[in-house]
Amino acid sequence: MSLLFMLVALRIGYLTLVRGEELTLRGVRQWTREGVVTAHRGEIQDRNGQTLSMSATAYIVTLNPKMVKDANALAKALAPVLQVTEESILQKAGKTGLASVILKRQVSRQTVDSIRQMMQDEKTASALYGISFDEDVRRWYPKGAFLSQVLGLVNVDSVGQSGLELLYEDVLRGTPGSLRTESDARGRLLPDGKTVYVPARTGNSVRLTIDATLQGIVEKAMRECMEVNNASRVQCIMMDVNTGEILALCMKPDYDPNDPPRNDSELLQELMRITAVTDVYEPGSTFKILTCAAALDCGAANIHSPFTCTGSVYVDGDRIRCWKNSHGHQTLKDGLANSCNPVFVNLALRMGKETLYKYLTAFGLGRKTGIELTGESAGLLIGQKYVKDVDLARIGFGQSVAVTPLQLICAAGSVVNGGRLMKPYIVKETLDEAGNVLSSTRPEVVSVPITEETSRIMRELLLNVVDNGGGKNGAVSGYQVGGKTGTAQVYKNGRVVSDVHIGSFIGFAPMDAPQVAVLVTVHEAQVPVDYGSTTAAPFARQILEEALPYLRVRRTESDENVKTQVPDVVGMSLTEAKTALNKAGLYAETDGEGNTVTAQSPYAGASLLTGGQVMLYTYEKTPATAEEMVLVPDVTGCSIVEAGRLLRLRGLEMNLQGSGLAISQYPSAGTYTEPGKNVTVTFELPGSTEE
Repeated sequence: MSLLFMLVALRIGYLTLVRGEELTLRGVRQWTREGVVTAHRGEIQDRNGQTLSMSATAYIVTLNPKMVKDANALAKALAPVLQVTEESILQKAGKTGLASVILKRQVSRQTVDSIRQMMQDEKTASALYGISFDEDVRRWYPKGAFLSQVLGLVNVDSVGQSGLELLYEDVLRGTPGSLRTESDARGRLLPDGKTVYVPARTGNSVRLTIDATLQGIVEKAMRECMEVNNASRVQCIMMDVNTGEILALCMKPDYDPNDPPRNDSELLQELMRITAVTDVYEPGSTFKILTCAAALDCGAANIHSPFTCTGSVYVDGDRIRCWKNSHGHQTLKDGLANSCNPVFVNLALRMGKETLYKYLTAFGLGRKTGIELTGESAGLLIGQKYVKDVDLARIGFGQSVAVTPLQLICAAGSVVNGGRLMKPYIVKETLDEAGNVLSSTRPEVVSVPITEETSRIMRELLLNVVDNGGGKNGAVSGYQVGGKTGTAQVYKNGRVVSDVHIGSFIGFAPMDAPQVAVLVTVHEAQVPVDYGSTTAAPFARQILEEALPYLRVRRTESDENVKTQVPDVVGMSLTEAKTALNKAGLYAETDGEGNTVTAQSPYAGASLLTGGQVMLYTYEKTPATAEEMVLVPDVTGCSIVEAGRLLRLRGLEMNLQGSGLAISQYPSAGTYTEPGKNVTVTFELPGSTEE
């Protein structure tokens, strides 16, 4: 008996002293259920705080296999609701050694509510015995296919997979919480058991330089551009030339990040690439902006320098053709407007490789820009010691050199902004949950490739290209727009393909004090004429027509105080309506998701100043009429689009007068009026009133 007592005492001592902590933890796990409270990721916002990516509440549907009464009935009832197979439910229900298994994650509230109703129904309640719900989080992109590649994706665990979601994972992800409750041996919660809840902490937010309104303008234009040109892909970058801020960035084809094609990983990988920074191409004639600026700056030529084009020029025995049989005698100013290849061959050879390469390096070619996006390419620039005269000649007009669209717009932006190469950036600042700024990005000058005087001359030359040269399709009535078209070669399997090209147009406005640059590239357009002047320039113009009034850029004085009659565009497609308005000297703002104009303001026949704007409504369904009086919102200080949307949300129509920002309205804010009533809103550009 003593021996047995001693053995028991030794065993108790061993279990208590040696294995006490281990067994206590095992016991806690047996009589408690612990769940993870997923943290909400921080938001990704546009420059004005508009949400582009956010975390929404979802649910995890779990099952306690030990409590299942009829696995077949359970699978039959739940499979169609959860949109999973009955086999997967039966397999998980058979894991009776576990207290909890996950049937599906990221389930919507509507689905959970449906299951709860089934659990209360006498016919299905017993079959769903053992089902419970835990809180989950899913990533939601309110605007769908909008800045898709830049925003990126997260996986089912809310971990960034691509784009800014991946690059700023440490900033966006929050700290998970936990929920621990007491349960019995079968995993059932005890009615009077203790619950310990540790809340999750939301991640920080990222605010971009992107303007959602400008991005929307670009997205719509690029959809039309790809469709009209039947192109393999299109790209557009809009940048503030004075700061390097990216205001809009669009690449199509793209995808809806709310429903990406995860079942085709190869397709998804292709669609996720940020091609404006990862892919290089021979820029063609848009590169002549840099060659011309370098030649003027180093004194190799001036705007009146004479040149002669006979249709081709020979360098090292190679014949380099011009796009035209002959331009004859011309000045440098004419040569840029005519986009004459021999002129720029001559300029490159005059400068020599040391001088030209000094400028190309200062323009940022051959190295990454340093933007906060993954996969950026440095472009392709032949090593200076390996460059022959024929290579130098071709570089002069945009061949034998490859750039990314981002490199080109940055370099060209320095040509018109006074000579400063700005480092591009797309993340403006990071914010904590309370909105306090944690970090911010400031404009940074990388180099000064040309002087202010050279920049001033180049602005005049590029304005002439649009007014009188090959860039006429990029002209915007009432604004000083400068720019240059380009038509580049396409390489496949190491050889030039003769029947397709990359058309492009880069435009700047206003040329007296440039604010924005827009670069549109159209790859392999399947149209009879695929030059940049026909495939890209019209859509750059479309973007600038809508963007410049939004940016409150003043129109030229010669275009002011001239009135025109508003045409009737109701029933037309958006493209037809905009064309009709442009012919009348008017410009359009759109509101709605459809492609057909269902209403317009001002009405057809109204008198409007040339350069004024007409609101085009494209709602496919007219909002329902309210049964009660509605409160008129305050729209003063809003843009035309913002004011129109605020009024539409209240079931009101807008009678638009002027352009710019809203300065007055009638009926006034805070009053009640009948549903559907017109609210007259007067808009004015800042600084347009006399002091």
